[in-house]
Amino acid sequence: MTEVLLIVGLLVAVFVGYNIGGATTGPAFGPAVGANVITKLMAAALMSVFFFLGAITIGPQVVDTLGEELVTDTSIFTLRSNVAVLFFIGGALFVGNYVGVPASTSMTAVGAIAALGLATGELNLAVLGEIVIWWIVAPIIGFWVAGVIGRYFYPRINAWIAIEGNREGRQMITVDRSGALPRLQFGENADRREITGAFVVVVIGCLMGFSSGTSNIANAIAPIYGTGDVDMIPLILIGSAAVAVGCFTIARRTLDTLGNDITNLPLTAAIVVAVISSTIVIALSWIGIPASFVVIATMCIIGLGWGRATRTTKISDAARGKETRVSVGALTAEEEGERPPEIGEEEPEDIPQASDLFNPSTTARVILMQNVVPVISTVGAFLTFRFVPIFGL
Repeated sequence: MTEVLLIVGLLVAVFVGYNIGGATTGPAFGPAVGANVITKLMAAALMSVFFFLGAITIGPQVVDTLGEELVTDTSIFTLRSNVAVLFFIGGALFVGNYVGVPASTSMTAVGAIAALGLATGELNLAVLGEIVIWWIVAPIIGFWVAGVIGRYFYPRINAWIAIEGNREGRQMITVDRSGALPRLQFGENADRREITGAFVVVVIGCLMGFSSGTSNIANAIAPIYGTGDVDMIPLILIGSAAVAVGCFTIARRTLDTLGNDITNLPLTAAIVVAVISSTIVIALSWIGIPASFVVIATMCIIGLGWGRATRTTKISDAARGKETRVSVGALTAEEEGERPPEIGEEEPEDIPQASDLFNPSTTARVILMQNVVPVISTVGAFLTFRFVPIFGL
């Protein structure tokens, strides 16, 4: 019976890893894919590699500590209860991936483990409270920092970087396999600054993939490792392989959502989002908080799109002899007449459609699902551990 439960547990852990790959690839490489810097296939490959590097280097420390601080008695992590915890984590993440919304693996996993602790009376409320407070504060910080940059500083940053991004459907960085060895190939019209910017946004995506591996591998394998039946390294290899499968398959939905549907990201915007998100995630990791970089990155994208869409510009009113400030969204609603230049360094023809910069309906769907998925995991796990006799502890 123990061997059967172990096999089931490993299969459920693989399912969790598969959904982690789908949920985390979008926030890390959605900006690069949305700006047509790299293809979805290249994004999946980079995410797989850097997730594994993070998992194999720093990940073991997170695996060791995940089940020790959130609950006061680790004996509740039996093989049977761990299978149930992983089931709810993987099932809830699959719901988010299926609808194309990347949910937070950290929130979903902590929710399921906290439900186990609550049902058994072993939950450490102080630790949980600290984590939840940062989960609320960090996305708000990301939204407002990105919003302020989008509203007041984005035109100047765009002029300084001088990157427009390739919006014609051809990726800026591709792999040429015609020779004996594959080599990188750049877009025909890309100048040195655009190439540099492309590398920056890809490197930051790789950094986010690495940081995801350091924390999220624990969400897939920590409960199984806690039983002592399987060593650390084999579990990391299994979990990382499952994540890679998710990156190449179901992650395509979340890449579309975060790269195209919420806001139409030029390369400059992709860099801004990646810098803000990765900075906040690294800061949270530094103080020992399991960072929900899915939510942080999503809120940064939303904030930047909102800031750009509500940006104001001055227009001259010759009849009244004064200047009036109107939003970019108001300008794009005009069907006739010459559009005046925007503030900053952008040209009049570069004024985007407000609906391209910020999509309220998609935004509402993303925020709703990112809250629903952890709730599904937490409530489902609690009811199971509290009222199903086979899982009674």
